[in-house]
Amino acid sequence: MQWTRERVLVTGATGFIGGNLAARLLSEGASVFTIERDRKAMNTLKALGVYDQVTCIAGDIADGDLMIRAVNEHEITFVYHLAAQAIVTVANRHPISTFESNIKGTWSVLEAARQSSRVRGVIVASSDKAYGVQDQLPYTEDGELLGRFPYDASKVCTDVLAQSYHTSYGLQLAITRNANTYGPGDMNWSRLIPDCIRCAVSGKPFEIRSDGRMQRDYMYVGDAVDGYLLLAQSLEQPDVCGRAFNFGTGTPHSVLDVTKAILAIAGGPHVDPIVLNQASCEIPIQYLDVQRASEIWGWTPKVSLSDGLTQTVDWYRSFLERTGG
Repeated sequence: MQWTRERVLVTGATGFIGGNLAARLLSEGASVFTIERDRKAMNTLKALGVYDQVTCIAGDIADGDLMIRAVNEHEITFVYHLAAQAIVTVANRHPISTFESNIKGTWSVLEAARQSSRVRGVIVASSDKAYGVQDQLPYTEDGELLGRFPYDASKVCTDVLAQSYHTSYGLQLAITRNANTYGPGDMNWSRLIPDCIRCAVSGKPFEIRSDGRMQRDYMYVGDAVDGYLLLAQSLEQPDVCGRAFNFGTGTPHSVLDVTKAILAIAGGPHVDPIVLNQASCEIPIQYLDVQRASEIWGWTPKVSLSDGLTQTVDWYRSFLERTGG
């Protein structure tokens, strides 16, 4: 797929994964657009130095009329829908606003794409959280979507809405169910890895919300972006269009193990993490089977957790020194 002729809407481009995806698309020559609801002093596009290269449309993806107007007036040819309220603790406290963003926002984006004569494809970001608590691990794409906590349920709805638009209207799309993703540019300091790195670099104690034993599949953001580009390039294939794809490493790591790895990589004075054991409404263990992506494209994650954390610590150290953060 030659991105130089594409006008790509990346919802959520001011956020972490969307921002990294937008940066890659820009480097490939695409014209990139996004919807910006809240203008912040710092976001991923700014942190990566590409904010001025993206056309930002003021508004909310849950505004259906705005989405239709944006897609048509900017002659969008491809859509990546990554925008979401993605913080689990916020979803638990404020489920309605999370449902508004993640569910209504999804149908607004899909409907705008359906009504457009120019949009040739859509990639929708679901999540491994949509699988919920399963008796059998790792998660496979054929597993039932059992997410029941607020954020998890909103991603089930996102996933099913995308399937509905493909089945009912023939909208050419595919769905990603990504593992926990980390790397440069994540400006959400409530997340485990950026917050832990910031604390480690500054020599402050890091607080773990849970008991530290929860296990997740951690994937470097560059591998996630590779997956998004592969999907777009293969969307006309019958074994891709309309289907969901797991992207992850297939290996779970506990919160405590990841924290200890970051502290070791960061160096400096040793400060033990503080385990608060206050987390609720979270799935104990999650990791993904990525055989489907491997069979179709030969996709496997390129970056190990050790290498990814090292690159990420280096990036944040430089960023924090540069910005005085």
